[in-house]
Amino acid sequence: MLSKTCLKLFICIAFFTAGIFINGCEEEKKVNDQKKTGEIMTDQKPQETPKNSNLVKLQTSKGDIVIELNEEKAPITVKNFVDYVKDGYYDGLIFHRVIKGFMIQGGGFDANMKQKVTKTPIINEGNNGLRNQRGAIAMARTNNPDSATSQFYICDKDNDFLNYAPGRPGYAVFGKVIEGMETVDAIAAVKTGIKAGMQDVPIEPVIIISAKMVSDQ
Repeated sequence: MLSKTCLKLFICIAFFTAGIFINGCEEEKKVNDQKKTGEIMTDQKPQETPKNSNLVKLQTSKGDIVIELNEEKAPITVKNFVDYVKDGYYDGLIFHRVIKGFMIQGGGFDANMKQKVTKTPIINEGNNGLRNQRGAIAMARTNNPDSATSQFYICDKDNDFLNYAPGRPGYAVFGKVIEGMETVDAIAAVKTGIKAGMQDVPIEPVIIISAKMVSDQ
């Protein structure tokens, strides 16, 4: 004869085991149902760039570059950049300063090295936590931290010395390249020289054919 204590223990184990079995069956049923309804996807094919209000596509003479803007971290800078994009400001301008292993800079001059009129300068958002790492896009400026207008650059490598630090305002990063780093690398590799008194100018102009919000395409 089993003691009452042993009998209770036996009953508890039986119920616990049954619970595991039932829960396991329910989870398997959920997975099967998800497979039927398409909630679980396997072997997905690569998708095209999704339409997004925070994506900008630069079509250049060396290929396309898709940039994801970080409005949360750099709201003023992103708005400024988007305003230029929507105005068609960058269309036909060039990457006028290119240094391999550093960055590519554009958004201010045409192929004849004529500087385009800009909007009012914006305040520097260099202290936003975003870093000047490979693929980052940031605002170019003069020695005055609050002098950025239309010109931007894309980092060809990590450039920590451009980041904010106490006593150093830094350069405001406002997004990153999510497609087309091979285009950035191709631009960074072009031959450069001196033109209109400026150094590191591509000998053959690298043109920004168009800059558009992906959501508008």
